[in-house]
Amino acid sequence: MNQIVWIARHANRLDFVNPDWFLTAERRYDPPLSDDGIVQTQQLAQRLQTEKIAHIFASPFLRTVQTANAVAEILDLPIKLETGLSEWLNPDWMTEEPERLSVPALAELFPRIDTSYTPRIPAEYPETEEKVQQRSGRTALSLAQEYHPQDILLIGHGASVLGAAIGLVGDIAKTEVKASLCSLVKVVRQDPEWLLELNGDTSHLTEIEQVIRFA
Repeated sequence: MNQIVWIARHANRLDFVNPDWFLTAERRYDPPLSDDGIVQTQQLAQRLQTEKIAHIFASPFLRTVQTANAVAEILDLPIKLETGLSEWLNPDWMTEEPERLSVPALAELFPRIDTSYTPRIPAEYPETEEKVQQRSGRTALSLAQEYHPQDILLIGHGASVLGAAIGLVGDIAKTEVKASLCSLVKVVRQDPEWLLELNGDTSHLTEIEQVIRFA
């Protein structure tokens, strides 16, 4: 039986629009979405509203939860917070392990969060590019197998979107997948293979970034 794994990157983030936000932020490595990012989440939700997605998994960073929440609202689904989809915990970008809101605090802001869900794959600071790809690839495979044959949506970051795609379709994703902001990847299981059917699709967006940023 076929299964679809959708993989989306979060929408535009506040520190991309206003870099000075970082200088005084309480949780400087966990920015919220920008105003135009909120618009992008609505466009992503509209794009996915007719798909038969049964489960939504999101990285526990604020920007990915905000992106997931827009889709969860339109599909009437809970959000499962999965650390395996986390941002690349890159010591070149981060001087320390990023501080995030706790799950209870996030659940207060976003009641669709399923607080009973236990993350399957950990993310540990610091990590190399190889490690983030392995971690997010294992996450995508594990969740696809656990929830087969249901269709699932994974919402992560530039590096974890790429890693998740590599985990399913192999190294072809390294050259094919373009993980721009709020883009969409579609991978279809046709046993024993996974096929890449959509590659960083942004056709649902009215505003598209010209230079893909992974930071």
